Amino acid sequence: MERVTKLASEKPVVIFSKSSCCMSHTIKTLFYDFGVNPAVHELDEIPKGREIEQALLRLGCSPSVPAVFIGGELVGGANEVMSLHLNRSLIPMLRRVGALWV
Repeated sequence: MERVTKLASEKPVVIFSKSSCCMSHTIKTLFYDFGVNPAVHELDEIPKGREIEQALLRLGCSPSVPAVFIGGELVGGANEVMSLHLNRSLIPMLRRVGALWV
């Protein structure tokens, strides 16, 4: 859990993902299209990725990926991110944490 907290604080936006997950790809593409440069951790490609995935599940991420942290705080998965985007809350949140400047 401590490792997740440390990784989640390394940049304004951090995404825990799996390279084979279509929803992870969709969420990463959304952030890239906004001009955000998130830290992306592909759990199926990094050492101890399975341990991180278990920690994300304990934090309440279900499914475990994608898991999005903004400003070091867990926002949630694809449903939560898309809900924020559709109700126009996502971009102001990204601006507040310094992930977007315009």
